Amino acid sequence: MAVFEYRGIQIASGKPVKGYRDADNAKSLRTILRKDGILLTQATEEQEQGGGGKRKLNLFAFMQRASISEVAIMTRQLATLVRAGVPLVESVGALTEQVEKEQLKRVLTSVRETLNEGTSFAKSLEAHPTVFPPLYVNMVAAGEASGTLEAVLERLSDFMEGQARLRGKVTAALAYPVLMMIIGTIMVGVLMVAVVPKVASIFDNLGHALPWYTRFLMITSGFIAGYWWLIIAVGVGGTIGFRRWKKTPVGKLKWDTFRLAVPVFGRLTLLVSVARFARTLSTLLSSGVQLLQAMEIGLHVLENQKLEAVISEAIGSIRGGESISEPLKRSKQFPPMVTHMIAVGEKTGQLEQMLENVSRAYEADVETRVVALTSLLEPMMIVLLGGVVGFIAMAILMPLIQMNDLVQ
Repeated sequence: MAVFEYRGIQIASGKPVKGYRDADNAKSLRTILRKDGILLTQATEEQEQGGGGKRKLNLFAFMQRASISEVAIMTRQLATLVRAGVPLVESVGALTEQVEKEQLKRVLTSVRETLNEGTSFAKSLEAHPTVFPPLYVNMVAAGEASGTLEAVLERLSDFMEGQARLRGKVTAALAYPVLMMIIGTIMVGVLMVAVVPKVASIFDNLGHALPWYTRFLMITSGFIAGYWWLIIAVGVGGTIGFRRWKKTPVGKLKWDTFRLAVPVFGRLTLLVSVARFARTLSTLLSSGVQLLQAMEIGLHVLENQKLEAVISEAIGSIRGGESISEPLKRSKQFPPMVTHMIAVGEKTGQLEQMLENVSRAYEADVETRVVALTSLLEPMMIVLLGGVVGFIAMAILMPLIQMNDLVQ
């Protein structure tokens, strides 16, 4: 069977409709829609992303991607349906008609098709890694194997909602300083390109000697006004080059190491990564995933190659018979509280609970630090922008005041 994107007209009301349905071919699709009271006008077969078929270029594809919050809501709704006794295929079908994001609707249609063919739920989800990451797939597989799928889905939705909430708080806290920086840069750029050159021409006509700061301002303004295209080209080229370098193994390792070493921000990066790893590992273990497999999945959520290398080394040590806490402690990359609580959890048999406690403590610490950081960034940005604008105003006004004194 294939997945079709269709457009049609409701026979009863004449209203246009569109959506996704699975069918053997376009003729079967027409018959299926006719039974639903829809007259088919257009049908396009969806191609798998990894296949050789043609794909349409969509410049706004990023706006159609399902966010972690939307997947979390869908997961909770699915858990409710499964817990109520609705068969899995029918539950996925009901969600397909309810979700609004095109990508999610298309993916759920494909999942329902593979479920109808007899494929397991986890294997059906595994074919769509952009929506369902390995963490999601492995937890679903563990839930299917243990017969606790609804409980695993609820745990997954809690986990994803927590991650989305933490990410949203960090993003919202940093939005205002970033916006101020952008507006301030634009404002200073307009002054340097449009205002200062006109004042500079007046000073040239007067022929008086100018203070050093006014000459510096005029030289800087002239360079920006004359070579703005070069500045933009260097900025864009430097950004592209940096991003490419950062994707190389050496570049990524050096950049991630630097991120951890930066004062203030390095500690924040570490806390976010550790909180995410602890929460992921706790969720996986609670869902019945084996420890080594859980750690192999969890290391990918760290998003830092330096820390990933530590976890990879720890996995090798655990296979050799060591505890989890010892290799993490030797690395000196994880905070002492983390290694201590993991050691206590291993001894008491409450590793999942200890990891959850770590994640809660560090998520709260991240939130506190972000609030404190942004409360400091805001006045610092105001002082910095005020200083730049004040320097420009002083460099323009002081020569005028001096000339006025000479005239008098």
